[in-house]
Amino acid sequence: MRQLNHYFGLLLQAVALLGCLLLFAMMLMICGDVMLRFMRWPSLPWANEVSEYSLYAATFLAAPLLLRQGKHVRLDLLLRALPSKAGWMMEWLVDLVGLGVCAMLTMASLRILLASNASGSVVLKTLSFPEWWLLAPIPITFFLLAVEFIFRMYRLAIGPRELRDEAISAA
Repeated sequence: MRQLNHYFGLLLQAVALLGCLLLFAMMLMICGDVMLRFMRWPSLPWANEVSEYSLYAATFLAAPLLLRQGKHVRLDLLLRALPSKAGWMMEWLVDLVGLGVCAMLTMASLRILLASNASGSVVLKTLSFPEWWLLAPIPITFFLLAVEFIFRMYRLAIGPRELRDEAISAA
């Protein structure tokens, strides 16, 4: 299980790197578009649209690694006020709820993705492409998040019986 945990972490790093590369490409594209306008050459009419899609995809691609590293949004005031063992048990509860929610969202978004593909829905803006391309990151991300919640519970089981130290608290 430790080896699976390690390799899954590497997979999440690769997925997040893809998100970073998308952001880098988006930055280059926006800079190029601004330069073209500055030089009074024709701009890239599709640049804003591609930027929107890139930002959306990068957000989904980075989420599983952020969860793994404990850099997600987390309200831990109550957890910090509880005794160590009770905080640890709350971590379990939250991870179980997270797993359930992510599993349900994986299945629901996969059904929507398949329905979109079957219906042949198309996005018609400056660019035209199948709608399922926009939907594809959603079930993938929620599946990766669900698996990460399983690994979080594994790490809780083999670690000390106390609140995770990944959280940054204002308390």
